[in-house]
Amino acid sequence: MTGPLTAGEPLAPPSRGKTGAPEPKGGKSKQPRQPKRRGNILVRAVRGLFGAILGLVLLGGIVGAVAGYAAYRHFSADLPDVDGLRNYRPPVMSRVFTGDSRLLAELATERRIFVPVSAIPAIVKQAFISAEDQNFYSHGGIDPFAIARAAVFDLMHAGQGRRPIGASTITQQVAKNMLLDGELSFSRKAKEAILATRIEQSLTKDRILELYLNEIYLGQGAYGVAAAAQTYFNKPLDKLTVAEAAFLAALPKAPNNLNPFKFPDAARSRRDYVLDRLADDHVITPAQAAEAKAGPVIPSEFRRPPPIPGADWFTEEVRRRLIARFGQDSTTQGGLMVRTSLDPALQIAAERSLRNGLMAYDRKMGGWRGPVGHLSVPQADFEEKWPTALNQQARPPGMPAEWSLAVVASETDSEAKVEWLNKEGDRESAMLAISDLKWARALRDGKPGREPGRVADVVLPGDIVMIMPPAVQLPKPAGPVQPVKGKAPPPAPPPPANRARLMQIPAVQGALVSMDPQTGRVLAMVGGWSYEQSQFDRATQANRQPGSSFKPIVYLTALEKGISPSQKFLDAPVVIDTPEGRWRPGNYEGTFGGPTPLRVALEESLNLVTLRVAQQVGMQAITDNAIAFHMVDSMPRVLPAALGAVETTVLREAGAYASFAAGGREVVPTLIDSVQDPDGHVVFRTSGLACGDCADPSQPPDLADGRAQIADPDSVFQLITMMQGVVQRGTGVAAGRGLNRPIAGKTGTSQDFADAWFSGFTPDLVTVVWVGFDTPATLGNNETGGSVAAPIWHDFMAKALAGRPVLTFPMPAGVTMAQWDSGSGMVTDAFKDGQIPGASAPVGAPIGGAAGVASAPAPDGTPAPAPIVHGGVDNSMGGLY
Repeated sequence: MTGPLTAGEPLAPPSRGKTGAPEPKGGKSKQPRQPKRRGNILVRAVRGLFGAILGLVLLGGIVGAVAGYAAYRHFSADLPDVDGLRNYRPPVMSRVFTGDSRLLAELATERRIFVPVSAIPAIVKQAFISAEDQNFYSHGGIDPFAIARAAVFDLMHAGQGRRPIGASTITQQVAKNMLLDGELSFSRKAKEAILATRIEQSLTKDRILELYLNEIYLGQGAYGVAAAAQTYFNKPLDKLTVAEAAFLAALPKAPNNLNPFKFPDAARSRRDYVLDRLADDHVITPAQAAEAKAGPVIPSEFRRPPPIPGADWFTEEVRRRLIARFGQDSTTQGGLMVRTSLDPALQIAAERSLRNGLMAYDRKMGGWRGPVGHLSVPQADFEEKWPTALNQQARPPGMPAEWSLAVVASETDSEAKVEWLNKEGDRESAMLAISDLKWARALRDGKPGREPGRVADVVLPGDIVMIMPPAVQLPKPAGPVQPVKGKAPPPAPPPPANRARLMQIPAVQGALVSMDPQTGRVLAMVGGWSYEQSQFDRATQANRQPGSSFKPIVYLTALEKGISPSQKFLDAPVVIDTPEGRWRPGNYEGTFGGPTPLRVALEESLNLVTLRVAQQVGMQAITDNAIAFHMVDSMPRVLPAALGAVETTVLREAGAYASFAAGGREVVPTLIDSVQDPDGHVVFRTSGLACGDCADPSQPPDLADGRAQIADPDSVFQLITMMQGVVQRGTGVAAGRGLNRPIAGKTGTSQDFADAWFSGFTPDLVTVVWVGFDTPATLGNNETGGSVAAPIWHDFMAKALAGRPVLTFPMPAGVTMAQWDSGSGMVTDAFKDGQIPGASAPVGAPIGGAAGVASAPAPDGTPAPAPIVHGGVDNSMGGLY
């Protein structure tokens, strides 16, 4: 502190600051002036806040970037590679065609027809773009504007129970449909977005659109736009109208709920929305949109071509063979174009002939197995209520389409009135006459009893039965024919007007295979009465004993060893010791002819001669031939096998007989001619005949037969000539009657009449028919191949050969045709060099005997006693007839 100032001391200058400020007048201090301090504080506060916010933003950005990168790493882990989409083809159904290019079947897990993007009409492509992804050609896989639009809409309608709208681009849908699976979730949407950007970097826009339009599901089992156009409008893509294209583009939103067959109003509303979008995008004019919206969605249900009757077994065998060669996925998803050998006209004829034959046998031997059901309707209400009750009765599996279910309305002793509903739902009626019911014998102990004397013995009022309506002409069935030198029964007179026929599904089954012997192409194949009733293929899957239809293998073996057609063998009883006991085989008719020429033995199907021939040539040689001709894969080397006590299939036997018709060349039955991949490249073609000069139009075709020669052509021609005698004079007369052309064949009947066969051929067509029960059981006494199977064969071949030229079997250079007396008439046979027509020389020991083919009969003319042959042979009778 300073002391008081003295007089004369100068004044110090006023100091600045808290202590040096001059005191105000009056002795009071004056506050300092602060005009800008508050403003500076506000500025500094704003600057601080801004810096803090900026810091937080930067920090948030860094954290967000780190989190986004971590999320990207998380969601992108284990994502599928998109490069595979470059060459990806969606699963496409394979299509199977007949020999004349008719569609036979479509094999698919997803019904899709792949169409390149260049072949898809512009209006179809633009309709989907306008409806699903307006900015498709401008975004990079994700459309931010669409996402924002969807977010705003969803926020505005939150809590209203409406489903959120989507913002997925077409590229995201490709990623979802082709690369991802699982339920809708944030995780899946994130993966979609990542994959969409990768897809956009790897593929062109057109490729992405091509994948989308061929992959997307559009309802009714249709995948892709081409299948959808066929499904909803029954037309190809290039025939669609603007309105139809808009409707297809409406379907991805909800294909099931927009089905025009069920929800026409919803389908129209969504279609109109797409048309408006097309107008907004200036693809079409408002006038065009208005015109397209003027009418409703008019679908036209796709109808596949009517199935070829009885071809289901053929189609299924083709499917099995395709899977065996190409695998399940390629067969049903590889878009294969399969051309088969099936001849639709022959297939229809085959099914009809087999069905007629089975019905003929059933009416002859089967008896009446009763009605389908019975209506319990009071008589007073019958006329009013029977249509409703009848409609509730299911059609029996296997009931042909031309038959109808009918109810017996009333009856007298001589006739019954039946009523039914036609396809339009109208009532119809007709009469069943007792004269048409004679076949409907009641079953007693499983066997048909006496013929019915009155209608009530067969049906009663209220019974539901199967009928052939009067308006449907029943084809004349192949009636039973006597096996040897019999006469065909007179044709049944046509039924009177308004007369229905009582029908029933036969219990017996059958199979038929017809093929071209020069190529091995199977032209027709029927595996039973009805594929609907049973999918088991009796032509390819049923192993049955061929009976005497196996004998040509035995006789060919003898001919190859130089035995002449006129060589005689002893037709006499024989007893063979087996581990099971003594086997006494016999001939079908129970007679013995003594020394019998080889040709006559084949014509009459003599078991005893066949056994002696087999003993002479050896079972090993017979087995080798049977395997070479693919009749069997293996067989026991025992004598009963020579009579057909082996197992084979109808298709195998057809192939073996085709090898006979082809002059001893190996013929393997084929059903598939060629297979092409989706690009048109041939990936399979049946081998066999090759044409070296067919590409040169200036040169005649030079067909090279590359098939193996599995038998001597001269011996095969001798066999064919002898087999013609079977049809002309022997057990197969019923097969050739009235056909008036060279036919070779052989009947076959197995033990206890369980299997009936006829296998025969012309130079250009081979057909094999089998009849029997699925569980082997007798067809009945004397129900042989000649009486049961041969009429079916004849009925089919009469249709198949109509209009074909009459061909003769080509004769090889090594044989000469000559007539000789067979003992039962003059016959013509083929003889090799050194063989004398009609001559018979000892060629070896008889069964169990010494030298000679036939033992001499006793002086009184009785056959020589049969030797006892010891050996481990089957105690089966084998072939009968």
